Amino acid sequence: MTKKAPFTRMLFRLHSWLGLFTGIFLILLGLSGSVLVFRTELDQYFNAELLHVTPVDHAATDQVLKRCYENITSRYPNLDGIAWVNPDAEPADAYNFRIYFNDTRLFTYDLGLISFDPHTGAVLREGPSSEFTPSFIEWLFQFHFSFQLGIPGAALTAFFGITMLLSLITGAIVYRKMLWRVICFRVKINRKNWRTISSDLHRIVGVWSLLLNAVIFFTGFWMNLFAFKAKTWENEQVATRPNTLMAASPDRMYREALAAMPDLQPTYVYLPTQPARKFEVRGYAAGESRIWGSSNSVRVDQQTGEIVQVTRLADKPLGERIEATFFPLHVGNFGGIAVKILYAIIGLTPGLLAVTGFLLWWRGVRKPRRAAPAGIKREKAGQGSGDRL
Repeated sequence: MTKKAPFTRMLFRLHSWLGLFTGIFLILLGLSGSVLVFRTELDQYFNAELLHVTPVDHAATDQVLKRCYENITSRYPNLDGIAWVNPDAEPADAYNFRIYFNDTRLFTYDLGLISFDPHTGAVLREGPSSEFTPSFIEWLFQFHFSFQLGIPGAALTAFFGITMLLSLITGAIVYRKMLWRVICFRVKINRKNWRTISSDLHRIVGVWSLLLNAVIFFTGFWMNLFAFKAKTWENEQVATRPNTLMAASPDRMYREALAAMPDLQPTYVYLPTQPARKFEVRGYAAGESRIWGSSNSVRVDQQTGEIVQVTRLADKPLGERIEATFFPLHVGNFGGIAVKILYAIIGLTPGLLAVTGFLLWWRGVRKPRRAAPAGIKREKAGQGSGDRL
């Protein structure tokens, strides 16, 4: 048995403790993330009857945004804003709106969902995202990035994102001699017992999911950085002022925004309820890869209805264009069904790594050895290739 360098042993201990510390969160975030890859599809499937509407003539929907906006603002007199989240809806689809409110409590994340029949104006579902009332998928979405613990929860998920990333990095260094062997399919799972199975499975799964998990963990951390800003915590505890309604028609502003950028394929429309905000339409440009996110936008003055800014992806600095890829890279919505399936599978690997890592740690606790733990050195000449570096 060869003696390993102190630095490698230190990294192995760090890798082990990071895995143990973040294990349960790896499982929760990984499972919820796998489900949320098909967030839209699952919501439409489980609420198909509720969200399917009967189309009528065009005149009945001519001022649909105005009617929805007035309905929402009358129900919620103190809002930070409203977002129409499915402007690409078909005529037989309900219109879904996210509402941004503030209950001045740190440990609740203030999002809600309300859906309308655009033809009749009827409310089909409504409720805060902290409850199952509007949709379990909506509740799971808020749980995924905040554990349903408000701003502190969002900071916590960001923290675990970076600890998970460190766990991956330390694991890659510790098992560096194994990387190429796994990629070349020279490592097989030794089914001798649960110890060898968990050891080989931990390394094989860890190597194959390494790159994509690193991307997912880093982008998740980055997107939740807002939760570390003092201003975010301060604003969360200040009550939102009463709504200031838009003077210009949202339907007219929406049409003019699309006319200002004819190739825009909208995915998000922001309807302001506070005087300093702008009406905004975001989306993809025709033919543009979805890896760049909804980076194109048209902003409109909510009081005058005049176009104030047209922004295209190509006009943005390189740093902003790179950052625009973070959300698509995190959720896997940029490459069709094949990419989504891959992301759903990868989302299960953090939990699997947490379980197999725990089993390896438990093995060391129950049967301490003078040799380095499995994966660091070959323990017996007769063991399978999965135990060899």
